[in-house]
Amino acid sequence: MMLNEIKKILLETPGLKGREIAKRLGVQKKEVNSFLSKHVGEFVKDNNHCWSILNANERCVEFEGDKWVNASSFEKSLVDAGSPLESEQTEILFVLPNKCSMLLDAATRLLALCNQLVWQGRKVTIDFRESEDTFSYLDRIGFLKHLNDSVEVFPCKPLISRADRFGANSDAVVEFGEINPDDLDESIPKQLKNSFVSHAGSEYSNTAFTIISELYGNVRDHSESPIPGLVGLQYYKKGPKGPHIQTVISDSGKGIAGTLKPILDDKYPLIAKKYDFTKPESDVYLVKEVFNKGHITQTDDDGRGLGLKRSRDVAAKYDAAVSIRQETFELVLLFKDGILYKDTYSLNLPRILGTHICFDFLLDAR
Repeated sequence: MMLNEIKKILLETPGLKGREIAKRLGVQKKEVNSFLSKHVGEFVKDNNHCWSILNANERCVEFEGDKWVNASSFEKSLVDAGSPLESEQTEILFVLPNKCSMLLDAATRLLALCNQLVWQGRKVTIDFRESEDTFSYLDRIGFLKHLNDSVEVFPCKPLISRADRFGANSDAVVEFGEINPDDLDESIPKQLKNSFVSHAGSEYSNTAFTIISELYGNVRDHSESPIPGLVGLQYYKKGPKGPHIQTVISDSGKGIAGTLKPILDDKYPLIAKKYDFTKPESDVYLVKEVFNKGHITQTDDDGRGLGLKRSRDVAAKYDAAVSIRQETFELVLLFKDGILYKDTYSLNLPRILGTHICFDFLLDAR
């Protein structure tokens, strides 16, 4: 993460020599000078050998190398760099260093964030040049296909997406599907279900269909965003937890809490009185209540408001882990023996619009 650390130092105090930067970092001068020389496209040295940022309007987010980047690691990199959506910089650079491999949950958040930044009017660049395997993988799952055309990518995007060339020829991955209420593809939930069942077994058929169709419909009906939602699936044969399937669904709308809070006073006064929404943790409790109890919806149709609870009940049945990322917080539900045995939440996360849900099913448990 040296790139971000040096940028932070030079943003605060431009025009430092290598030895001064090294002293602040607590590393050897030789290491800093070598790093700066390899990044002459981002730093500039004057005649007195003092370094500055070449483009001070740029915010750089560098992910961790030599490891799998999951949702937690992704969030840590955003925190270290500072929230891109809330920064004053007009240009945002994402860097994937050597051997930086992204799990589907992290890739989904990155894709949504990039598209939101473009929609906000920022110039966005993603540098995959040191991590070409990840570049190929993300191209294969449709990341580049659904990335806004304004985002600059290194190396450059292929003329034809690998998701289009090889789509639907592997049960291990279901390419990102777009959830566009104005042009809805109803085949996507079925495709996801079939892929899920091919790895987990036929007993998961109703499980997969319930989760995917309920959440797919939720994005369709409630997102209210000009940026289409996304859904995807990845089967992981190996990993520290053993074989597992990640199913993700993402939108860039108002979020669950943001959608429901304006209607609580009129439709659910008891819930409105139950929480003090001047406190950020109250949004977490509201989202948790929606998943655990249901019957909270902005629509007036009978029988609505149960989609998230039904998905939660299915996750409980199979001891899945569920993460629900909202604008500035994340709620994680962990199930064991069919019941919720632990829930955790993180507040004050870097801003990402919408709702981003990941169901993680461990297959060796059944």
